[in-house]
Amino acid sequence: MPTASPTVNTKLSIGPHAVQPPVVLAPMAGITNAPFRTLCREFSGGKGLFVSEMITTRALVERNEKTMQLIRFDASEQPRSIQLYGVDPATVGKAVRMIAEEDLADHIDLNFGCPVPKVTRKGGGSALPYKRNLLRAILREAVAGAGDLPVTMKMRKGIDDDHLTYLDAGRIAVEEGVTAIALHGRTASQHYGGTADWDAIARLKEHVPEIPVLGNGDIWSADDALRMVRETGCDGVVVGRGCLGRPWLFADLVAAFEGRTEDFVRPTLREVADVMVRHATLLGEWIGTEGEARRATVEGGGGRRAGESRGVIDFRKHVAWYLKGFAVGSEMRRRLAVTSTLEELRAGLDELDLDQPWPAGADGPRGRTSGNNRVVLPDGWLKDPYDCAGVGEDAELDTSGG
Repeated sequence: MPTASPTVNTKLSIGPHAVQPPVVLAPMAGITNAPFRTLCREFSGGKGLFVSEMITTRALVERNEKTMQLIRFDASEQPRSIQLYGVDPATVGKAVRMIAEEDLADHIDLNFGCPVPKVTRKGGGSALPYKRNLLRAILREAVAGAGDLPVTMKMRKGIDDDHLTYLDAGRIAVEEGVTAIALHGRTASQHYGGTADWDAIARLKEHVPEIPVLGNGDIWSADDALRMVRETGCDGVVVGRGCLGRPWLFADLVAAFEGRTEDFVRPTLREVADVMVRHATLLGEWIGTEGEARRATVEGGGGRRAGESRGVIDFRKHVAWYLKGFAVGSEMRRRLAVTSTLEELRAGLDELDLDQPWPAGADGPRGRTSGNNRVVLPDGWLKDPYDCAGVGEDAELDTSGG
């Protein structure tokens, strides 16, 4: 059980939007789609900020079908928050103006933290802040194009320990009118390994007192969130892997920041199973409204069946996260991870001992944990931290999400 934590009095505003408690769902490719945001938001009682998965600026400007689906928000999502990825200032500017002019979102976050090779080899994500002038140009275009919409950014400490950029990037962000900064306390080379450097979050907060700084990294429980705020002085927290298979963590976060630690959620396996089925159902409904499922619609609900199947298949990656810590055999875990229909999923879950209480020690790390990776960069990227020649529209990714 978590230890009781004193209330942390932190007020966070992202432009005109009050975020109370100061808790943000981190954008995660293939994870923070509309169904998952719905679950997290329901558990939080609508409190906090829930950001879309990564949207590629080129794909948005070109109105890619998948991308246009990813930016659709439920009517209950307020404020609507989009994270954009891009490396070309002109394309980023076009995408931001499109969002503002067509009222597609209420808040824009810019991705400078992704460490995956397909992003960094183009000079994007966590590789980009090394090029100070390119970073400045992108932020300037984004802020100018956003009009009244607040623009924030999420970044890492740098490429590796020899190429730290977060303090320079934070100062550039302030100078270019960025509303807030989120810092993941790892370098790109760490990926998700090791321990997040919360001291770096504290240093960034001291370095840019003009705007809110949010901390990210190793928040596995509500107590971790309160501890990060106390130890770093940050203005809020961004939660990523800690909520994988744990959307009710947002209920705990709200309770913790409001001083109600006795209200932490500790579901039985039966309650977890119900959330799993609801998550898969929401995915099927969401997928079934667009693309292949819509084209498959025939009398008798073929499109709905296609959507259900695709939703359950997409849900498979969540199974191990939800069941972490519970006494479920490896064969049953494998069966549940290959189901294709809601009926199969529900039937498999019903074979478990659903009366199991919440297991001790189940709040630990989940998701990717690899570290000490070589960061894949464009040729000659590290030769000059200012020259950004050769970065343009051809470096933009053409797909969004996971």
